[in-house]
Formats: sequence, structure tokens, C-alpha cells
Amino acid sequence: MSTTRLLILGLVSYLQPVHGYDIRKELMSWQVDRWANVQPGSIYHALRKMTEEGLLEELGTEKAGNRPARTRYQLTPAGTAEYQAMLRKYWWDYEEPSDPFLAAFAFLPHLPRAEAVGALRARARLLEGWVKTYRDNNEEWTEHKPAHVGWQFELTMVRCEAEARWCHDIAARIEAGEGIHTGEDPGAGDAEEWRAAIRAEYGEPVDDEDE
Repeated sequence: MSTTRLLILGLVSYLQPVHGYDIRKELMSWQVDRWANVQPGSIYHALRKMTEEGLLEELGTEKAGNRPARTRYQLTPAGTAEYQAMLRKYWWDYEEPSDPFLAAFAFLPHLPRAEAVGALRARARLLEGWVKTYRDNNEEWTEHKPAHVGWQFELTMVRCEAEARWCHDIAARIEAGEGIHTGEDPGAGDAEEWRAAIRAEYGEPVDDEDE
């Protein structure tokens, strides 16, 4: 929700006064559903909620022909302050990306060794395919857009390239015999050994009620 709020507040700041429909259309053209996990329906919900909170102000509703009525928005002073605070928070803070792959990788020992190697190499090829697509279409996607849009694509490519190299490296290490995997010699990768390895790294689990 915080990412959705920042994107909407920032876009209203750029375009105000602006219709909610135009905010949605512009954000979807940025493909925010892919890299920011912002869904189309959440945009209108956020507009209503931030209006209720006093961050946005409605400037009236317009209706043309048979098209749905459209409401124009602008930032309130409180909305401007919130936008500036959020903008600087995300520039100076770091949050690890949320990727379901990390949850699956946590259970790597449950995959047979050969399957894990194949899966990692397939993921690397997928990432390399994305990088090629970005490179092949970069000029088209960034045409008539500010320079920083191209820089954002560069960041995406760098991240994909780095993860692809990591996938190849881990696949090679698994193939060479490192780690523990299901279906191997008795005792290898069993629950007790795995639990011991986890606790050696992270310590004993703590019951919140005991704190």
C-alpha cells in the first residue's frame, strides 16, 4: 500500500489537477503491476482513502457522453508533506525486494539435486531472456521519456544479470556435491540435520511470550 500511495501522490503532484482515470492509465503504462505490485483496482481505492485522510482534494466530477464520471484530484498541503516525506524515505532507506523465489529457495533440500540444478539454470535463462528483451527494446520503451526512465531499465538489467550469474554459480556448486538434498544417502538432509544447520546460523527460536 505504501508504494501505491507514493506513486499516486507523486503522479498527482506532477499532473494536478488530474482525473483518477488518467492516473490509472499512466501508472499502468509504467507496468507498475509488474515491478511495484500495484494492481489497477487498488489505485481507485487508494484515491478514495487518501481523499478521506485529507491528503487529496476532489475538484469536482466531470461526465462526457456515455463515459463514466471522472473526478479530478489535487494534493492538499498535508498530501504534499506526505509525498515529500515518503519520497525521501524510499531514497534513503533500503528494503529487500519481496520475491516468492526466496521462500521456495529456503526449502532447497526438498528438491532432488538434479532438479535443483535444472531449475536454477532455467531461472538463469529466463533472466537472461529478460535482459535481452530490455536491451532490444530499450530505445523504443524510453523514447520521449525523461532520462531517469532509461536509468531505471538499466537497474533492472543489472539486477537480472547479477541474479542470472548467481543461479549459474549455485547450480555448479550443487552439481559439484555441495549442500544436502532429498533422496540422497540415509541421514543426509534429514530434518534433524537441517534443523541443526538453521539454528547454528540463526540461533534458537524465541517465544514472543517469553520476551
